[in-house]
Amino acid sequence: MTSETPDPRLRAWAPVCQAVALLLGPYAEVVLHDATRDEVLAIWNPMGGRGPGDPSLLGELDALDQAAPDVYGPYPKLLPDGRRLSSVSAVLRDEDGRPAAVLCVNLDRGPLEHAAALLAAFAAPTARRPEPLFEQDWTERMNEVVGGYVRAHGRPLERLGREDRLAVLRELDRAGVLAVRRAVPAVATALRVSRSTVYTLLAELRENPDAPGAPDAPEAPATPVAPDAPGTPGPPPPPDSLPPTRERAPP
Repeated sequence: MTSETPDPRLRAWAPVCQAVALLLGPYAEVVLHDATRDEVLAIWNPMGGRGPGDPSLLGELDALDQAAPDVYGPYPKLLPDGRRLSSVSAVLRDEDGRPAAVLCVNLDRGPLEHAAALLAAFAAPTARRPEPLFEQDWTERMNEVVGGYVRAHGRPLERLGREDRLAVLRELDRAGVLAVRRAVPAVATALRVSRSTVYTLLAELRENPDAPGAPDAPEAPATPVAPDAPGTPGPPPPPDSLPPTRERAPP
């Protein structure tokens, strides 16, 4: 077949193969196999040293089940240099339903595995932090309260409503953050609101200490009752326990 009369399969499928190669290249090899002559028809981003006209070694395509899907994979492959590939093959049939070509995409997994290992290293568990260094760091407690609320409720800071912010301020109050001087500006920055908004919410929080979730008021300690000292009269008995008085006879 001359260059003036290119293979009709190339005219039909070369743009598709080139598009995949441009999208995934240089990490993907795209091969268009001639199913009738079992040789490479064209190749993009070659990885294994093959070229057009080399044997495809596809096997007996006629043995494939006609009812089976014509796309296979992803399945693993290995190059001589040790690189691992993820491959997909698609059987392209002619108008009579016979295999005319096979399109294969071989993706080099090396860069993906390297990136995954790098991300996993960053996400690895860290050592326990030295607590004595953070005992006085109230900003850490503030960040833990605010960030914990955001993560627990699945809403970003910008979508927190009034009740959400009141709940966060209650937790900050319990954690002792609001008792720190100059804490309000830092809390306003953490919640991404103005200082006046924080002061308004704090005033509402103080006016309604019995609201659900409000900080618990400290209980007054019970006054201990000292035991009676010898010779000291005790408290008067209740009225029901007083002895009956003797009635005075009329004169």
